[in-house]
Amino acid sequence: MDFSKGFQLEVPAVFIPWGIRAADLEAPFGGSLERVRDGYYCMTCESLGGMQNELGLHFSYYSAIGTLHKLEFFRKDYSDIQGSYETFQKHFEDAFGPPDFREPGQQDGLPDCAWHLGDVTIVHYVFDRFGLEEHMEITKRHKSFLGQALHQIWEKITFGVGATRP
Repeated sequence: MDFSKGFQLEVPAVFIPWGIRAADLEAPFGGSLERVRDGYYCMTCESLGGMQNELGLHFSYYSAIGTLHKLEFFRKDYSDIQGSYETFQKHFEDAFGPPDFREPGQQDGLPDCAWHLGDVTIVHYVFDRFGLEEHMEITKRHKSFLGQALHQIWEKITFGVGATRP
């Protein structure tokens, strides 16, 4: 997979290019995308050698002109957070090799990990926020300084000054 261009799903068999607009992404999925809000869609899928999960697709700015910049892998059920962490970690290491960064995380036995693949970053960690929460995300960095600045402004307007995006 040429990760610099996008991400390949196995089920459904769809290639998701970085920078695609939300409106252009809806057609290939034939109604399997759930619009949560402007700039954020979710779906059930399979990727990376049979890994089954939910996938959140985050678009910069707002969906009318925004482009895909983050994929968020998650589950609907976290009754076995250790098992979920190990499954995600195995599939990502099988696909991308060992992480470039690994250090002890907030939860014993569940390290914080990161891969840096050109202008794409993958992070995997677990922390306690109203209960244990697992984060497995792939982010494509904006190529321009202006793109980064506009995205930061959009997030402050959308989520409030000093707030972080959920």
